Amino acid sequence: MGKNPITIDNYLDNHYIHRSNWLRAAVLGANDGIISISSLAIGITTASTLKEPILLATVAGLVAGALSMAAGEYVSVSSQTDTEKADIDREKEELKELPKEELEILVQIYEKRGLKRETARQVAIELTEKDALGTHIRDELGINELSQAKPIQAAIASGASFTVGGLLPLGIVLLAPLSSMEYWLYGFTLIFLAILGVTSAKIGGSSIPKAIARIAIWGTLAMGISGLVGYLFGVKV
Repeated sequence: MGKNPITIDNYLDNHYIHRSNWLRAAVLGANDGIISISSLAIGITTASTLKEPILLATVAGLVAGALSMAAGEYVSVSSQTDTEKADIDREKEELKELPKEELEILVQIYEKRGLKRETARQVAIELTEKDALGTHIRDELGINELSQAKPIQAAIASGASFTVGGLLPLGIVLLAPLSSMEYWLYGFTLIFLAILGVTSAKIGGSSIPKAIARIAIWGTLAMGISGLVGYLFGVKV
């Protein structure tokens, strides 16, 4: 059987940028879940002689963190959506009131991209005749299907990935001995973060060593500072 013919749709589907919206939220959520819950558990472990307070704080942190991540992501992306909508509404008015000026803006945009003025003007005229608003949204405002904010998608990806990430250190808290729990948490958290780094790098098509190094360094700092705080307080629960 022959290969499927190349079309713009299946060609663009192969590019990593199509995954940027949900990948960013998912990686951020999983990373935050792993580091936050591990750091919380380590901080309490260094100031506790019982396992129950550590477990309680870890579960509470997991639930609160997942809800907070989902809500925060939804509010943040919704604000971006509102800004995009306001710009689009403004563009509609400008197209009605200042069509010539708006056409000239497109011409200048295409000139800056390398087209001769005559060609740029012809392209601007043809695209305006086909879909004036869509052309200005894409080329003047820089809004397209790839970059357009999606609050629900971002909130679900962020909250769910935080939960998955947070369940990993919670499992360590349940299984590891209290006497060396902080070391178990630190070691396995680095492993979890490395796996996350490799996964996100492969999905996003970026450098694996760079992703692992970046995520491990910041994870180590977070856990180290949390453990130090626990020791400094010196309160045994």
